[in-house]
Amino acid sequence: MFIKIAQLFLSLTILVTLHEFGHFWFAKKFKCRVDKFYLFFDFLFPFANIMNFAIIKKKIGDTEYGLGWFPFGGYVQIAGMVDEQMDKTIIDRPAEPWELRSKPAWQRLLVMMGGIIVNFLLGILIFWMALFAWGKETLPITNLPHGLMVDSSAYEMGLRNGDYITSLDGKAVKSINRIPVEIIMNGVTTIEGVHADGKKFSLPVDDTNRSRILKRLKKSKFVEPRFIPVVAGIDSTSFAANSDLKKEDRIIGVNGVGVTYYDELKAQLLLSKNKKAELMLLRGQDTVKTNCQVSDIGTIGFWPKALNVPKIEEQKFGIGQAFAQGLKDGMEQIVMQAKQFVVIFTVKEAHKQVGGFYTMVQQMNPEWDWQSFWMFTGFLSLALAFMNFLPIPMLDGGYIMFILWEMVTGKKVSDKIVYYANNVGLFIVLALMVYANTDWLRN
Repeated sequence: MFIKIAQLFLSLTILVTLHEFGHFWFAKKFKCRVDKFYLFFDFLFPFANIMNFAIIKKKIGDTEYGLGWFPFGGYVQIAGMVDEQMDKTIIDRPAEPWELRSKPAWQRLLVMMGGIIVNFLLGILIFWMALFAWGKETLPITNLPHGLMVDSSAYEMGLRNGDYITSLDGKAVKSINRIPVEIIMNGVTTIEGVHADGKKFSLPVDDTNRSRILKRLKKSKFVEPRFIPVVAGIDSTSFAANSDLKKEDRIIGVNGVGVTYYDELKAQLLLSKNKKAELMLLRGQDTVKTNCQVSDIGTIGFWPKALNVPKIEEQKFGIGQAFAQGLKDGMEQIVMQAKQFVVIFTVKEAHKQVGGFYTMVQQMNPEWDWQSFWMFTGFLSLALAFMNFLPIPMLDGGYIMFILWEMVTGKKVSDKIVYYANNVGLFIVLALMVYANTDWLRN
């Protein structure tokens, strides 16, 4: 867990620092005075006048650079920027030449878009470099020797263990990892494929199905490769550690019922939850029996690996190809963010799947892996770019909305309106953050 938290902390630190640098750079470019540039807050966010102190700070020119004590985000304080934390008496005074509010609309627009621009370009850059360094892996459906293993939401739709999903709305499936994404985000209405017995199927998909898939996704993968399990490791604190189960064993029977695939093993163990089960093991050429207590959720405490690992397709890219693919993947992520908002408001109970830091930590690799770290950071950078572009006061998108209104109509929105709108926006954003970060209670 520590490694997961450390990876997320480093990722957010990089992204927040560079996001704020985007605002800082444009502000300096247009000769605005920047009073502060902080990683983390030097106050109890969002209360600007409570517990004001920094761990480290140094003033260079007009700007105080520092590391705050409250490890959440960061900020750039630009003179004359009308926000919810400013001294509101200044909005009744004329703007000074060094203040942001005195600058032309197009300059203010670029200052406010600076963080979004940096996050977008950084996301594309990370995807570009990651694809060039590591390439891309996909698992085609044709490379699965035993078909798919399905979860409860897939089963309710009519899918079965051993199935092959060949197409979605008539479009060939290129990677099984894309199946739930396509169904949820792109509104797939039909799943086509072949059952294990060779019979073709065509299953309808509706919003109820999408809601069930979303509900289960944090706990299972909808579909994943079906495999014959071998014991890869045993939890030393588990029931399995007190049995005769060993690494490289194959469990081929539970209470006299033969099992071949991992889904069959899980089903039989679930039938014996809170009881002792007799396990038949294949150890080399020998068969061995052992008894093992089963937990109340149908587990005994080992983690499996596949006897026959499906062939992963690896695609390598030259520097130019990696850029083209990285740009394509980055733009797709932006589109997916927009579609995710549509899903939240159109699919039943989809809002319950909105996650915060807990969900992000769960998505991190339990071992430090630079490839997965940078790919996650690239995704998060693009997600932050999209989120900050939303036209909600207090977010960058709220300021952008007011400036665009000014540029279109020729009428500047008054500083008082912006100030009070930001206070409303702060309440909205904080409420959304609190809801998102109760995901550990909802899950």
